Amino acid sequence: MKIISRNKKAHHDYFLLDTYEAGIELKGTEIKSVRLGNVNLKDSFVRIKNDEVYVENMHIAPYDHGNIFNHEARRTRKLLLHKKEILKITNKLKEGGLTVVPTKMYFSGSKAKLEIALAKGKKLYDKRNDLKEKAAKRDIEKSLKNYY
Repeated sequence: MKIISRNKKAHHDYFLLDTYEAGIELKGTEIKSVRLGNVNLKDSFVRIKNDEVYVENMHIAPYDHGNIFNHEARRTRKLLLHKKEILKITNKLKEGGLTVVPTKMYFSGSKAKLEIALAKGKKLYDKRNDLKEKAAKRDIEKSLKNYY
């Protein structure tokens, strides 16, 4: 599994509950650009319309050697999920307070996959608490490293 891009902002802004692996429908020059690693998931989000799942605002840079057939960088792309998974996600979204965000993009074999997660938003104090815990953990590891 070769990871192409991670959404670090999603881990900072949300509590990630359930994750799903989705295929992604790409055009010819898009997959070439993805293989070069020109993907940004930072501000992207997932929307469900007519029982189909789409990822919006995901940036895939235009392919350098593409010509008139090059793609638009932030177009809406369809995600490929099983019907049961889509129904499960929509039922959880109807409960309220949850959203769906992409967390990472990777290759599974020769296919590009997008990992999406059901997420609940963090409050500001939760984010601060996470940063404190991270700093404390880093200090402990640093002192243990110097100790041995």
